[in-house]
Amino acid sequence: MADLPQGFWSGWIAVITLTSLAGLAWLVLSIYSRPAGQHGSEDDPVWDGNLREGSSPAPLWWFWLILAAMVFSVVYLMLYPGLGSWAGAFRWSQGAQLAEHTGDYLEEFAAARRELAAVSLADLAANPDAMRTAGRLFLDNCSACHGRDARGQAQLFPDLRDEDWQWGGSVEQLELTIRNGRKAVMIPWQQVLGDEGVANVAGYVRALQAGGATGHAGEAQYQQLCVACHGPGGDGNAALGAPRLNDAAWLYGGDEGSVEASIANGRNGEMPAFGGKLDDLQVKLLIAWLMAPPAAP
Repeated sequence: MADLPQGFWSGWIAVITLTSLAGLAWLVLSIYSRPAGQHGSEDDPVWDGNLREGSSPAPLWWFWLILAAMVFSVVYLMLYPGLGSWAGAFRWSQGAQLAEHTGDYLEEFAAARRELAAVSLADLAANPDAMRTAGRLFLDNCSACHGRDARGQAQLFPDLRDEDWQWGGSVEQLELTIRNGRKAVMIPWQQVLGDEGVANVAGYVRALQAGGATGHAGEAQYQQLCVACHGPGGDGNAALGAPRLNDAAWLYGGDEGSVEASIANGRNGEMPAFGGKLDDLQVKLLIAWLMAPPAAP
């Protein structure tokens, strides 16, 4: 079975398990095989006048309890995985059980899933039950980064409820983002620009958003170094994942210090891929939910 340890670790686990059982059996039998009522030597310490360490075994029911537990353990190891690569007589595994339950679920709800898969995104967005399901999908898979309300957080993860999409907000682009993930590459410019240049370009970028960038001290450096990705007017390029710089949406913060940090040190945000975790219908539900009017999940 592929989910069981193989090779060295399989043998190591089996040796540890069997040695532990044998050691426990020896310990219990050695204790209960001693004659009852014996005390240690006269030199042993005495407490409270007459309390002396003895060698009397624990009550007999302890022995039977431990023996029953050991028998249960042996039977369990015969029937279920526990000895390295030995799968047990029942050949049970969590992976196989999960696959079985997943198959049962898909079979039971196959008709309903096919019906939902055939519905348009607009109709899905208008279906309260479908949107509740999509909201739960978002909470389970996306809220850790983007927040429970999808408004982003920590100046690291973008707001998914505004109109600003770094990689594009079309159905096709959203599907690519969810399935394949995204890796942003904003290179650092500190060594090229120096402190003064970083401050000038940051000032120009902030002036773009304010609409008064013409003639700014950082304009020439921006047009030389930044225009290839962000465009001459700061309109961005969704195909490259280069965000707009002339609007009010700032993923890493729009204050002077944050903009300077982005320019000087670069940014490398990463969106993990969910194509191997979410199926086609789940991806479609998430897209419909993200494109629907703002609402908390």
